Amino acid sequence: SYAPFKNSHRNHILDVSVSPAGVPESVSETARSIIAEVMEKLGAVGVLCIEFFYCGADRLLINEIAPRPHNSGHLTIDAHQTCQFEQQVRAICGLPLGSTEQFRPAAMVNLLGDCWTSSEPDWASVLAMPDVKLHLYGKQTPSPGRKMGHLTALAGTSEAAVERALEARGFLCR
Repeated sequence: SYAPFKNSHRNHILDVSVSPAGVPESVSETARSIIAEVMEKLGAVGVLCIEFFYCGADRLLINEIAPRPHNSGHLTIDAHQTCQFEQQVRAICGLPLGSTEQFRPAAMVNLLGDCWTSSEPDWASVLAMPDVKLHLYGKQTPSPGRKMGHLTALAGTSEAAVERALEARGFLCR
């Protein structure tokens, strides 16, 4: 199955991932075709993330191939019937794959160690937002640029989800 995400990077680190991506259907079809060909040629089993550069006119260039769950798909934990991690386990164990239905548009923003520079982030401010989910990775030592966790926001549109996720991160990273 295929889920289109749109990613934005800051300082060469994934900053925001949003789904649905809002790309034309023709771009999605081109991506599906490329993904199917890559997976077949690699003999891939399980979750495979392919990041593309969209060059206009339905032209896509492969940027990265990750034969595993990927940070850009972390929003599937909260926004999809079956997240990328569960799907990976199902695939490698030969179990039936789960539905990849998306419940609502979602956006994921990374939380970098930079958020901890002055003090512990204000977790209560984000946890009070019912449409925002906090995920911390259990890393003990924050440092600038290090992925320490992420926030996922669900909303009625992709644009609203991005706005909500950035707002929530703003409460944590002042």
